[in-house]
Amino acid sequence: MARRAPREQRLTVPSSVSGVNRRTLLRGALGAGALLGAPTLLSACGDDTSSSGASGGGGGQVGNVKFGINEAKGSGPAYERLQAMADAYAQQNSVEVSVNAVDHNTFQESITTYLQGTPDDVFTWFAGYRMAQFAEAGQIADLSDIWPIDGLGDAFKKASTAADGNQYFVPVSYYPWAVFHRKSVFDDNGWTQPTTLDELNALMEEMQGKKMTPFAFAAKDAWAPMGTFDILNMRINGYDFHMALTKGEEKWDSPEVKKVFETWRDTLLPYQQENALGRTWQEAATSMANGECGMYLLGTFVVDGVPTEAQDDLDFFTFPEIDPAIGSDALDAPIDGFCVAEGAQDIDAGKALAAWLGTAEAADAANNAASAPFIAANEGASTEKYGELQKKSVEVVQNAASIAQFLDRDTNADLANTVITVSLQDFLKNPDDIDGITTSIQQQAASILGS
Repeated sequence: MARRAPREQRLTVPSSVSGVNRRTLLRGALGAGALLGAPTLLSACGDDTSSSGASGGGGGQVGNVKFGINEAKGSGPAYERLQAMADAYAQQNSVEVSVNAVDHNTFQESITTYLQGTPDDVFTWFAGYRMAQFAEAGQIADLSDIWPIDGLGDAFKKASTAADGNQYFVPVSYYPWAVFHRKSVFDDNGWTQPTTLDELNALMEEMQGKKMTPFAFAAKDAWAPMGTFDILNMRINGYDFHMALTKGEEKWDSPEVKKVFETWRDTLLPYQQENALGRTWQEAATSMANGECGMYLLGTFVVDGVPTEAQDDLDFFTFPEIDPAIGSDALDAPIDGFCVAEGAQDIDAGKALAAWLGTAEAADAANNAASAPFIAANEGASTEKYGELQKKSVEVVQNAASIAQFLDRDTNADLANTVITVSLQDFLKNPDDIDGITTSIQQQAASILGS
């Protein structure tokens, strides 16, 4: 979840909503954890809980606001943070907040249906193309009238801005993807964090020699393998190519993309956990935590899948460079936050809640109530609960030259959900069919994107 830098710094996000291409990207706040993701599906699919405001609260609207969250009730710290935000807002404003809680994957895969039906007033979502796409379709409300939000600088405003120049999003956190491991496992074996591909290869060989699977890996959550594709593409072809590919400006059946799959097949896949299609990311995180696997490429929300007693033992490093001409200063660091549905029952009430959710007060309410903190986007939020992992996350994002939002946030939702997820799973089933897989993706991408 979100972890932030010192107050005097400012986060710099690109003027385009799809990514960041400046070393100063994180200057003020960063999100490290899995904070908020997508809205809830339909009430019938979710677990409704209500937060009733105390009489005589903060003088806000009296009424009811529906809050859709992409975490099932009782699922862990991410749910705890969101519920705590709802409770705090309800108490302060004498408002009843009805929380519609649905598990992350179910909601994310059904977001289009959700928005076309009877959505909640406010829902958790992502910056980037996915936000802009819904703005263009008229499915989320223009939030320009609640901006500026104190503590969220110009960079976050840019990340919340669609092609029409208006804001449709309120950031709450963002977080880097990196290679995680247990410090004690590395120390016990005399291993150090690799900085080159040769060092990574040597480390993976040594782990295998000690009967340890080098990389935990999961693909039952269809989005998870995208993180591996993203980092390999940015290391092999560079950030600009990666972003052009997500927009349909480069071809999925190009030699550049085939090289990504070939590198994955030959260099990384032999060291990743087998049978990934039947494993959730939480199960993979447990494999790393219990020492079955040595490393795990994931977002900093990995802490939510690790036992509490092991969380302080976690450390990470950015994936090493593959091509010295490309370097290793690009990474995924998605921004999470909130949108208001255009089909909301009460857009004004939704806007009031969304504006509050972006405040330092909201971030503090979340972190004070949860067993694990996120890195708050708002620069005024307390850092008291940040551990070494959060602090290092801030530093890593500050030092990144180029930052992407994540493949399923940087491209068309239909392409991501119906084509790329299935194709990556097909690759894991049959890694030798690279020509067939890339040809299929490109044909469907051309149909969907018109390119």
